[in-house]
Amino acid sequence: MANVEKQVQLIKDISGSDPYKCMRCGKCSASCPSYNEMDIKPHQFASYIIRGDIDELVESKAAWKCLSCFACIERCPRDVQPGKLVDAARQIVERQREGDYLQPDEIPALLDPETPQQLLVSAFRRYRR
Repeated sequence: MANVEKQVQLIKDISGSDPYKCMRCGKCSASCPSYNEMDIKPHQFASYIIRGDIDELVESKAAWKCLSCFACIERCPRDVQPGKLVDAARQIVERQREGDYLQPDEIPALLDPETPQQLLVSAFRRYRR
């Protein structure tokens, strides 16, 4: 159980968000362009983290279908920042895998033709710094 508590605290530290502020109003989910693709909806991210279901969250489609467009952050009345929570969960997975950055020539082989262009634009915007 201590490992789960560490993961929850790490997600809070990385994201700078407090999942306990979520009131599950669903406004984040209503604004999510990937809502139909997700098995765990944005308004449920905080609940999974609070319960310590980190493994379930990172193994879900939702963790990897999130576009990081942060529309959910704009709509959240309590500043929970669900997009940042799921991004922090993804970062934990990459750290556990000791992931390395991709080289530019590796990217085309990994792209799915169904990948929304918004995902790519969001990723470039976020990681260009």
